[in-house]
Amino acid sequence: MSGEREGPVVVEAAALKKFVARVFVRVGMPEGHAATVAEVLVWANLRGVDSHGVSRVPRYVEMIEVGDLNPKPDMKVRTETVASVLIDADRGAGPIAMTAAMDAATRKAGEAGIGLALVRATTHTAALGYYALNAAQAGFAAIATSGSVPNMVYHGARAAGVSTSPVCIAVPGGARGPIVLDMGSGIASLGRLAHARRLGQPIPEGWALDRNGRPTTDPALAEIPLPIAGPKGSGLALMVECLTSLLVSNPILADTVGRPARQRRHRQNGLAIAIDVARFGDAAAFGREVDRLAQALKGLPRDPEVAEILIPGERASRAFEKRSRDGIPVPRSVFAELARLAQKLGVPVVAAA
Repeated sequence: MSGEREGPVVVEAAALKKFVARVFVRVGMPEGHAATVAEVLVWANLRGVDSHGVSRVPRYVEMIEVGDLNPKPDMKVRTETVASVLIDADRGAGPIAMTAAMDAATRKAGEAGIGLALVRATTHTAALGYYALNAAQAGFAAIATSGSVPNMVYHGARAAGVSTSPVCIAVPGGARGPIVLDMGSGIASLGRLAHARRLGQPIPEGWALDRNGRPTTDPALAEIPLPIAGPKGSGLALMVECLTSLLVSNPILADTVGRPARQRRHRQNGLAIAIDVARFGDAAAFGREVDRLAQALKGLPRDPEVAEILIPGERASRAFEKRSRDGIPVPRSVFAELARLAQKLGVPVVAAA
């Protein structure tokens, strides 16, 4: 049974962005940064990825209060080549750092055909699809990923050893628009477990372990997600740590494996890659071929238990259209948490649509 006794509170996207931005300004962010963070979080809600949306606002505020997230970072470029850049984010908000990284990667790709941006010392990067999709809409194929503290089981162990390490790949399309694969290396993200906890919804078997390493379906006890496809998911997470944290000389996992969660400072590193499609062929033809491939897959004989064959990002795109038009449904428990935060900070709470 869901813990939500009433339906969600429906809020217009513009109003929700304004509210979230006010919250972050109140806790010390410059207005421009606050607006960017609000944009990225609300975008996730619009796409139906509520686990990475405004439910994260109280946690971000908490990270600012304890000193894990720097609201006024002095971000600097530490290394730059013709096709690459290393950004030191100074523990700034992930949406600020990753937006800067993808902007740098696309700029480099425009000059050299391909661009790589590495991010050192940031915080929760939010929904990576935001950055990759923006690049794809500008004509670039894009990859984004990030590494963080150990919060997911390493295959064969019964404790957290790697991060849930999200990976996003987006490519420009034709009339159908870009294809966006946005996934984590875990069966469920920590955000999704937290979302289930807020709603009081049981989680499926095989999703997570409790703090003692025992399988559980109780969202109140679920703390450690299991990796997708066992060794494949945990192996992917391991390699993300190598390509992000180790590459920027800011190791995370080896320093924190085995430590209690309360002793781990929140840390993340990131990577963004952009490829200028037009440098390697006809961009319009590429888009048409992406569409043709998608159509071919959707035309395959369908499993009778499946309502529709979907392409990555298709369901989220439909949610974006609907929620942009009708408003974002915010679960009552999440809305109440935001209202309490607003009262604490002296910010007017967002009104229902």
